[in-house]
Amino acid sequence: MEIIHLPVMVKEAMKVLNPIPGGTYVDATIGPGGHSEAILTLIGTGGKLIGIDRDNEALRIVQGKLSDKRVILRKGNFSDMENLLNKDGITEVDGILFDLGISMVQMKDIERGLSFISDKRLDMRMDREQPLSAWDVVKRYPVKELERIFREFGEERLSRKIAEAIVRERRIRPIDTCSALSEIVERVYGGRGRVHPATKTFQALRIEVNKELEELQKGLDSSIRIMKKGGRLCVISYHSLEDRIVKHFIARSSKEGSLKVITKKPLTPGSEEIRSNPSSRSAKLRAAERI
Repeated sequence: MEIIHLPVMVKEAMKVLNPIPGGTYVDATIGPGGHSEAILTLIGTGGKLIGIDRDNEALRIVQGKLSDKRVILRKGNFSDMENLLNKDGITEVDGILFDLGISMVQMKDIERGLSFISDKRLDMRMDREQPLSAWDVVKRYPVKELERIFREFGEERLSRKIAEAIVRERRIRPIDTCSALSEIVERVYGGRGRVHPATKTFQALRIEVNKELEELQKGLDSSIRIMKKGGRLCVISYHSLEDRIVKHFIARSSKEGSLKVITKKPLTPGSEEIRSNPSSRSAKLRAAERI
């Protein structure tokens, strides 16, 4: 069965990104290409779109959807945006969009080891060619490092107990699968609640494996250097750690005189969008203009 991914806050994103005919834009996390399709309708025949993703499968899917001479697809991290663009002779752009969410295609791919109930090997890599996986973290990291990851990247109140439970368990048997890890966290919590108890643990592992917060900071720093004056930066984040980095970056850049704030408060999805796409409920959109 085909998995449908709904892009989040497309209308709001296009309003603040404001793609212009003939402009050059970067979709720094192109995924299945939903936002890119919207950008292409607005930039006209003379425009150009550079789509970046670290996921080979995402690029394969979007290549089939966006067979268009205006589109350039590049595999890589958005932290390396400048080098990726320079390979095509592009030194400045009119706007950059970051959608930091995980696509439904990735979430439903059980081989990626992102699902609590999957009996597949712990993985969580967005780039399947990178060496570090969640399995390596769970197998090798010492208890203090596991605790730090769960506390800082998952904001998990039981970070110490979960880290200790993992270390105890792996002395007895390997923790190879998502479901095995979920069961350990459930035991620490004493059962399940409305939200799965392993949610924060899995988030923390995914952030560690993909170095998501480090990559985001580097990507934002790059955006300043390659946006033209009047160019727009648009970032959609899904949890407080990402949003805090984006908020502080825009505020600092505004104080330094390189960005003008467009969204004084983050935009959020409307009730209709949340009903049709519940995974959008935590989204926050912030935007700024290069000056």
